[in-house]
Amino acid sequence: MTQSTKRTILRWIHIVFSVPIIGYVYSPFEEIPNYAPATRYVFLPLLVLSGLWMWKGHVVRRLLSRGSTSAAGA
Repeated sequence: MTQSTKRTILRWIHIVFSVPIIGYVYSPFEEIPNYAPATRYVFLPLLVLSGLWMWKGHVVRRLLSRGSTSAAGA
């Protein structure tokens, strides 16, 4: 899988998980308790993680690859 395809998939995941948050923000006040747990514990963390991965994923991949090579050499 090419880097371009991975980036496109990650962007779409980020967009899809942002839609429920927009619905939560703009929903009527009486409806908010119905959406609060899912928004707080599922959609927001996934949105944050996908955003951080798009922003600094290259650093995490570099750290993981260095850690695995140094652990294998020891």
